[in-house]
Amino acid sequence: MAEVGFYHLTRTAADLALPALLGRTLSAGQRALVLCGSPERVAALDEALWLCPEPDWLPHGTTRMGHAAQQPIWLTDLPPFNAEAVENGARFLFLLDGATAPLDLFDRVFDLFDGQDETAVAAARTRWRAAKEAGHALTYWQQGPRGWEKK
Repeated sequence: MAEVGFYHLTRTAADLALPALLGRTLSAGQRALVLCGSPERVAALDEALWLCPEPDWLPHGTTRMGHAAQQPIWLTDLPPFNAEAVENGARFLFLLDGATAPLDLFDRVFDLFDGQDETAVAAARTRWRAAKEAGHALTYWQQGPRGWEKK
């Protein structure tokens, strides 16, 4: 079973919150798969990661660039259907835009959702219930004035 963290974005968009989480992932010696809701989101996030100030460099790739096995962070809109389909061997999964994937393919899952969007919040609640029923270990984090607060 995976450790699934739900990250309630209340102060920034995912593009601004994600770099710090990805930086910590790389610092822990892990690889990440970032699953986006559309090809356009992949392209926008690709650009945002190249331009983010902190951390100042997040090595990553997309299907447009190729060479997934060499990328510590892989951005895609295509969910893996089995362990072999995780193209860069990531054990950490980041879900954006309500994207879903088989959670048991990963050790840790970070489900980021927009707290200003009631539809996104309702969908996150549905994903929470499904993950709980599947037996995953769940945590809930919310952006606060000084960063992420575990609730």
